[in-house]
Amino acid sequence: MNSFKTLVFDLETKRLADEVGGWNHIDRMGLAAGVTYHVEEDHWSLFKEDDVGSLLDELASASKIVGFNIIRFDYTVLRPYGLSIDRSLVEKTADMLADISLTLGFRVGLDHVAEATLGESKSANGLAAVEWYKKGEIDKVLAYCKQDVWVTYRLWGYGRDHGHVFRRDRSGSKKKIPVSW
Repeated sequence: MNSFKTLVFDLETKRLADEVGGWNHIDRMGLAAGVTYHVEEDHWSLFKEDDVGSLLDELASASKIVGFNIIRFDYTVLRPYGLSIDRSLVEKTADMLADISLTLGFRVGLDHVAEATLGESKSANGLAAVEWYKKGEIDKVLAYCKQDVWVTYRLWGYGRDHGHVFRRDRSGSKKKIPVSW
């Protein structure tokens, strides 16, 4: 059995940046839901805030963690729950946005890169997920988060296999972004 364990991870929050005093307070947003996809096992795990301990255990036991903006955002959301953002965690993390931003010199959204690369878009956005959470519609939040993880996985796989992903410039033309995932 393969002991290497790749997790693709995303989370959704309970609050928006403007509800917690801005983007400098990501750690106050709170976990609404988290989803991991176990690549080698083709297995999904879905987490609510009450399950955060199990989520942290999965992240700790992973050999590699794949995500989009997870070092700056997702990990910071999890810090109040006990996640230590240390060197070993960062070294085993493939943060696609961090890599793309280093190459381009600016940030682009997951939806933008996924549409240009895969021809598909996310099913909603983080604003909708927060509203669903506030209405008690946690199943919608989990489904949206799971779809985000699937798009993230497919985008990572495309970049890994082809050595690039795409974005669109202001005129709508596709532009290659070299990656080494």
